[in-house]
Amino acid sequence: MYMAKTTPNDWKSSLTQLENTLNEYFGQKAPQLPKNIKELIVKLSPYFTILGIILSVPAVFAIIGIGALASPFMMMAGVGWGIRAIISLIALIVTLILEIMAVNGLFKREKQAWDKLFYVSLLSAATALISMNLFSLVVGTALSWYFLFQVRSYYK
Repeated sequence: MYMAKTTPNDWKSSLTQLENTLNEYFGQKAPQLPKNIKELIVKLSPYFTILGIILSVPAVFAIIGIGALASPFMMMAGVGWGIRAIISLIALIVTLILEIMAVNGLFKREKQAWDKLFYVSLLSAATALISMNLFSLVVGTALSWYFLFQVRSYYK
């Protein structure tokens, strides 16, 4: 089977194309939030991100501990359960790292910080898809993209 080689530029251009498409629908065609609400979201987003980080760190350790105890039983229930749990844990850790990396830039309203939150939303959507959590996939992803793209222009 032939597999095309991908370069970092292919991924970057694909992400840029996806971002532009989502911006068209969620940032431009969707009903616009009032300017004062957008400004409030931009001002509060670093604090909400910090709060999310603070709440996530103990959750990661709890999941690792519970996972260590429960993993043999999850595997007996079916390989799918164990693999989904491991993927979810890895996604949570990567999400946590991206959010930590974004905090400083959110205060400065840097585009790279917004990009990291966009990657978090993509990772969350992929995790919801793998976990077959369709409500989170559809509703959670749509809401996160709506708010992200409504305030995208505030980040330079």
